[in-house]
Amino acid sequence: MRVTQHGSYLIQLTRFVTNCYLVREDDGLTLVDCSWPGSANAILRAAETAAAPIRRIVLTHAHHDHTGSVEPLRTRVPEAELLVGARESRLLAGDLSTLGGEPEGRLRASVYRARGVSPDALLESGDRVGSLRVVDAKGHTPGQIALLDTRDATLICGDAYLTVGKPFVCTEAVPRFPVPALLGLWHRSSAVASARALRALEPARLASGHGSVAEAPGPAMDEALARVAGLS
Repeated sequence: MRVTQHGSYLIQLTRFVTNCYLVREDDGLTLVDCSWPGSANAILRAAETAAAPIRRIVLTHAHHDHTGSVEPLRTRVPEAELLVGARESRLLAGDLSTLGGEPEGRLRASVYRARGVSPDALLESGDRVGSLRVVDAKGHTPGQIALLDTRDATLICGDAYLTVGKPFVCTEAVPRFPVPALLGLWHRSSAVASARALRALEPARLASGHGSVAEAPGPAMDEALARVAGLS
């Protein structure tokens, strides 16, 4: 697992083109997402290198590549609080049914796994997790959340944007990384609306679930939105 520091607070952990993140707080670390199965040891080694305990685990969404190591991490760090978006918690439990009032999106069972964990708390947009503000980022999944660091405007966006190469919205099936648009996308117009709302936050740094961390991403996000305009 590749470990990269970005700014004062963000540590990027990368395995198989998939990222999870450690965010430094005064009391320790918040782990955002849990990567693929088999990643727990590497994540714990990264936390040990950072010389801080994992206090919280936050899941941006319930896809298998973001939740794969949540059970062993829950076992190995039982004192860490597990936090999941309220809507996404149903998907984490294996319930792929549509809720009343939701658009009819596409939920492929192949990208989800029912996880053997129970969240300690459910998150809604506007909630705080340490220095991170929870932001609604649905579209890629029905309940995806993003996290905005209020100290330095780093935006951990889940898969709302992908940064494998130039940043692009998850609805765009770019040849270099088409899987999110072709297999993982729940609802196209919701995803585009969320991407616009995230751009309006004026992030100083964009940290995606896949790809490199983008510094000063505003112009690139504008280009990405322009490419999907009218296609939602």
